[in-house]
Amino acid sequence: MSAAPVDPKLLELLVCPVTKGPLEYDAEAQELISRSAGLAYPIEDGIPIMLPEDARRLDDAPRASRRMGRAE
Repeated sequence: MSAAPVDPKLLELLVCPVTKGPLEYDAEAQELISRSAGLAYPIEDGIPIMLPEDARRLDDAPRASRRMGRAE
């Protein structure tokens, strides 16, 4: 099953809640990447989860490998 698409207009408006800097969209991993904060915010069902406590540190394992056992 493919991931729900993220609205391109929404992606233009979003910034990192920690640094207020730009985000990069990683469609394969379904994450928004903040290089300045070193965080990757998950996208679930097309909705970005912009909570720092839910973000993955960029030096951690990629999100896709952490949810391999989860039904998609």
